[in-house]
Amino acid sequence: MAQPASAWDHHPQPLAPASAPAPEYGTGSLADLLPTLAAGMAVPGMTAAIQELTAADRNCVFLIDGLGWEQLRAHPDEAPFMTSLLASSRGGTGRPLTAAFPATTATSLASVGTGRPPGAHGLPGYTVRNPDTGALMNQLRWQPWTSPGVWQPYPTVFQLAHEAGVHAAQVSSPTFENTPLTKVALSGGTFHGRLSGEDRMDLAAEQLAVGDRSLVYTYYAELDGAGHRFGLDSDNWRGQLMYVDRLVQRLAEQLPPNTALYVTADHGMIDVPFDEQHRIDFDEDWELRAGVALLGGEGRARHVYAVPGAENDVLTCWREVLGEQFWVASRDEAIAAGWFGRPDQIEQRVYGRLGDVVAAARDDVLIIASEREPKESAMVGNHGSLTPAEQLVPLLEVRS
Repeated sequence: MAQPASAWDHHPQPLAPASAPAPEYGTGSLADLLPTLAAGMAVPGMTAAIQELTAADRNCVFLIDGLGWEQLRAHPDEAPFMTSLLASSRGGTGRPLTAAFPATTATSLASVGTGRPPGAHGLPGYTVRNPDTGALMNQLRWQPWTSPGVWQPYPTVFQLAHEAGVHAAQVSSPTFENTPLTKVALSGGTFHGRLSGEDRMDLAAEQLAVGDRSLVYTYYAELDGAGHRFGLDSDNWRGQLMYVDRLVQRLAEQLPPNTALYVTADHGMIDVPFDEQHRIDFDEDWELRAGVALLGGEGRARHVYAVPGAENDVLTCWREVLGEQFWVASRDEAIAAGWFGRPDQIEQRVYGRLGDVVAAARDDVLIIASEREPKESAMVGNHGSLTPAEQLVPLLEVRS
C-alpha cells in the first residue's frame, strides 16, 4: 500500500532557463528602435523591425534612465503628461518594448546605439570578464581601461545616419561627452553638453529643426539615481518623476514639423528589502563561493565565472541553492534561451565574456557582495533581470 507523501519528500524543481521571458530581440526590443527610425529616413542597411512605427523625417529619442513601464503606469499622479501618452506607446498599440538582458544601463545603451543585441555588441552586463586578461571589466565606468573600438567594433546608428546625410546629434550632460561608453554606443554626428534638463529639451528641439532629416538623442539620468539611493516609494523618486514629466511636455511642445518624439528607458526597477531573506550575501555564503573564480554582473543578474574544471559543480550548487528564486543557466543554456540575442547572433569574441553560470532573479531577491561591492550592495532600488518590472520600457510617441 502506497504511503502518503510527506513534506520531507518534496524536492522543488529549479526554474527552467527557457521559462524566463526573453527580450523581444528583432521585433520589439530597444535594439530595434534606432534601426527602425533610421530605415524610415532611408539610411542604407537599416531595417524597420518594429512594424508598428510610422516613418518620420525627423526623429527624437528621449531616454529616461530607470523609467520602467510598470513604474510609469503605477504613478499617474506624478506623471500626468506621460500617462496621457501611454495609449500611444509602440505605435499606438499601447504596448511596451523590452530592454536587453541584463536590463542595465551599459547593456541597454549599447543596444540602443548600435541596434544590436548584447551577444553581438559585446556589453553583456554591468561587470563581465575580459577573456584576454581574465579580469572583471566594469562596462559602465570602463574600468580597467580597455580599447573601446576593440571591445565594441560596430558603428553606431548615429554614425551611419550621419554618413547618409541625416543630421545626427546627442544632447546630454557634458560629463558624458568623452566617455568610452558614449564612444562605443552613442557617438556620431555632434554632441551637445547641457547641464539642466530644461536646456537639454530646448536644444534637442533646436537640433531637430537643423536638418530636413534629423536624428536626435537626449538623456536624463537622475530618476535612476534616486531609485537606487532612495527607492521607488520615496519622495525623492516621485519628485524626480514629476520633474521629468514636465521635461517631456516641454520638449513635446517645441517639436518642429514632421517630427516623431519617442520617450523610452533603458530598464525598470524594483525595491528589495534589507534582510537576509531578500539579500543573499555571496561574500558570506561558502556554498555559492565554492569553485567560483570571479563574480560579475549585479545583484539581480549575475555572471559567475568558475575555476577551470568546476563549471558543472558551480552550476549544480547555484541551481540547488537559488533555483526556486532565480533562473540559473549555464552559458550555453542562457544563449539557447535567447537571453543575449538569437543564438546565431552571439559572437565568438563575446562568448567568453558571458558567465559560465548566469543567474537572473525571478523573485524580489538579490545576490549582493557586501565586501567586494559595498556601494552596490547598499542600493534600495535594483534592476538587471528578466522580470516585467525590469524588462518592460515605454515607447511613448508624440508627432508634429
